[in-house]
Amino acid sequence: MEQGLINIDDFYKIDLRVGLVLSVERIEGTKLLKLIVDLGQEKRQIITGLADYYTPESLVGKRIIVVTNLKPKKIRGFESQGMLLAAGCKEDEEKGIKPRIVTVDGEVPPGTRVC
Repeated sequence: MEQGLINIDDFYKIDLRVGLVLSVERIEGTKLLKLIVDLGQEKRQIITGLADYYTPESLVGKRIIVVTNLKPKKIRGFESQGMLLAAGCKEDEEKGIKPRIVTVDGEVPPGTRVC
């Protein structure tokens, strides 16, 4: 197997779900946003470092893709209960590519599994 490749069983370990962004706050003095996301059966708080690229009001109502089976992590004192998917990483920013949140086209219900 080539370095960096995973097998299909590894991929299936990742629980990707559609989340509906209910509210967003900028965390004062940081580049962080605190999102409350509806995942169908529950709501979760997700912290993301995309405040330089999105205003809170531009994200409310968007359907995003969330990794739901990550262990919660404290970020600047706030618990993040998942991770949203975005295109563009730090090395891409050096090339002038700004991170963009991965969204879902259409009215897919919150909590729908991505497979």
